[in-house]
Amino acid sequence: MRENTVAIKGNKDGLLVTLSPTEEWLSVTTDLAARLDQGQQFFSGARVTLDVGTRPVRKDELSSVKALLERRGMTLWAITSESITTIESAIALDLRTASPNATQPKRTDDLMPAAPTDEDSTSGIMIRRTLRSGRAVRSQGHVIIYGDVNPGAEIIAVGDVIVWGRLRGNVHAGANGDSTAVVCALDMTPTQLRIAGFIAMSPPDKRHKPKPEVASVRDGRIVVEAWG
Repeated sequence: MRENTVAIKGNKDGLLVTLSPTEEWLSVTTDLAARLDQGQQFFSGARVTLDVGTRPVRKDELSSVKALLERRGMTLWAITSESITTIESAIALDLRTASPNATQPKRTDDLMPAAPTDEDSTSGIMIRRTLRSGRAVRSQGHVIIYGDVNPGAEIIAVGDVIVWGRLRGNVHAGANGDSTAVVCALDMTPTQLRIAGFIAMSPPDKRHKPKPEVASVRDGRIVVEAWG
C-alpha cells in the first residue's frame, strides 16, 4: 500500500477518510479497502465522511466506495469536496456535503458552490429529482431541476432557475440583484416568485392547463409568458 493515498482519523461524527486527489482512482480505492481490512473490528459500524479534495468523482465511482464501506459494516454519510462533479454525485446518492473548511456537513440540498473565479463563467447545479417540502437549494450560479418543486420547497439562485416539471414552491432567481435573471418551468404555479428585488405571487385560484412558461422582469414588474 502506497503512503499518503489514504488517511483515516476520528472526528465527532465518526471517521474522516481522506483520499489522495491525484493518485489513480482504482489504486486509491484498493488501498482504502486494504487499510479498512487491517482494522476491520475497529472500523466496523462507523459513520464515514469522505474527503476527496479537488478530485471529480462520478456517481458510479462514489457508489462503489459506498458499497465498499457497506460490505465492511460502515456507512458513507457525507462528502467533502471542491468539485462540482463530485457534489452532483453526492446529491444523486442523497449524501450530505461540506466544503473543506466547513465544520459540519450539510444536507445536499443546502449546497452553495463557490463563486466562479473566471469573470465570464458561471457555476451552477443540476438536480435530477423532485424537491419535496422542507428542502432548500442554494446556488451561486444557475439551478436546473429535473423534477417538480413541491409546495414548501425553496430555490435561491444568483443566476437563472429552470424547472423541468411543476414549480409550486418558492423560487428566487437573481438573488444578488440581477434583474435579467429568468425563471422557467413546464408548469408555473409557484407559491412565491422572486427575481432580484421583484416579487410575484400565484393567484390562489389559478387554474390553467399546464404549459411551459418563463418569468422575467419587464417595466419594473415580473411578467410570465409562454416559454418557447
